[in-house]
Amino acid sequence: MLEFFNNPGITEDPTKYAVPVFILSILIELFIDIRRKSHLYELKDSAACISMGLGVLVIGVVTKSFAYLLFLFLYDNFRFFTLESTWWMWVLLLFADDLAFYFHHRMSHSVRILWAAHIQHHSSERMNLSVALRQSWGEPFYKYLFYLWIPLLGFHPVWMMIMQAISLIYQFFQHTELVGKLGPLEWIMNTPSHHRVHHATQVKYLDRNHAGIFIIWDRLFGTFEEEDEQMKPVYGITCNIDTFNPLKIATHEYGALWKDVKRAKKWSDKLKYIFMPPGWSHDGENQTSKYLQSKL
Repeated sequence: MLEFFNNPGITEDPTKYAVPVFILSILIELFIDIRRKSHLYELKDSAACISMGLGVLVIGVVTKSFAYLLFLFLYDNFRFFTLESTWWMWVLLLFADDLAFYFHHRMSHSVRILWAAHIQHHSSERMNLSVALRQSWGEPFYKYLFYLWIPLLGFHPVWMMIMQAISLIYQFFQHTELVGKLGPLEWIMNTPSHHRVHHATQVKYLDRNHAGIFIIWDRLFGTFEEEDEQMKPVYGITCNIDTFNPLKIATHEYGALWKDVKRAKKWSDKLKYIFMPPGWSHDGENQTSKYLQSKL
C-alpha cells in the first residue's frame, strides 16, 4: 500500500478496479432486498440510474480531459510549491480534495442554476446503491472550478484525478438503507446514515450533510443534521418528477428555471432566479430551505 502512495509515476484510475465491486455490491444488496421484501429497488428507477451513470461516463471523457489540461496549466505555471508523492502528501490531498468537494456540493444546493444540474442525482425516490450511479450530466461542466486552487499548492493533476476517483468510490457506498449508524465513526466520517439525511425531503433534512468523505466540514460550517430515528427519511425532491426518462431527468429543472426567468418582469428578478437558492420567488411565498427551516 505504501509503495502505491510513494510512487511518483502513478497514473492508474482506481475506478476501473472498483466497477466490478460496484456491480457485485448492487447484486448483494438486491439479493438482501428480495429476501427481506423491503422494496428498496424498483426496476425502472434503477435502469434510469444506470442510464444516467453511463451518460456521465461519455460526458466525462471531454470534461475530465479539459479539467486535467486546465489543472496542468495552473500547476506548471503558477504553483507555489513543488510536492513529492509521499504518504503525507496524499493525506494533505485527501483533505484538500474533500474540502473542495464540500463547497462544490454545498453551492450546488445553494445556487439555482447549479441545482438544476445537481437535482438529477436527488430525483430518485429510492435509496440504494444504484442511486449512486445516478450522476448529473450537468455537473461535470462546472464542478472542477471548485478544485482550481489545489494545483496551485503543488498537487499534480494526476494525483488530483486519482483522489477524486477515490472520493467517488467512497461515496458510492453511502447510498444504502441496509447500514445503520456506525458509532464513533459518525463524528468524523460521512456515513450511510448521514447521507440518507442528505437525500431526504423533510424540511428538517433539506440541504444538510454535503460531505464527501469527512463529515467534519458539515459540523464545522453549520450544515450538519443527524438522522432522527423518529423521522425516517423520505427520498426524492420536494416536487417529484414522476419519470424514468433519462433525458427528462437531466433537463426538467432547466425547464422549470427557464419558465421562472421568463415570468419575472424585472431583470434583477430574472438574475435572482438563476443565482438565488432553489425555492426563491419574486411573487410568492419564499420556499428556500433556510426559510422553511426557520419556520419550524
